[in-house]
Amino acid sequence: TLPRVASSSSSFQEYITMGKVHGSLARAGKVKGQTPKVEAQETKKQPRGRAKKRMQYNRRYVNVVTGMGGKRVGPNSNADKMK
Repeated sequence: TLPRVASSSSSFQEYITMGKVHGSLARAGKVKGQTPKVEAQETKKQPRGRAKKRMQYNRRYVNVVTGMGGKRVGPNSNADKMK
């Protein structure tokens, strides 16, 4: 059934059709299904506990990489590769 909305400008009622929002479920997962499967690479395990804190300290304060103007560069910066 369609909802009825009374119009303020006239005395008749008009019908509003409710639209489709997200498409049909037949297309669900289309992109994931057609993407080629890539095997996960083996990664080296991250250090835990004291060893992880030691690695963070060395990365942040001992081997400090500086960019232009002597400012410290962020961990995701490619400034050191530009030289």
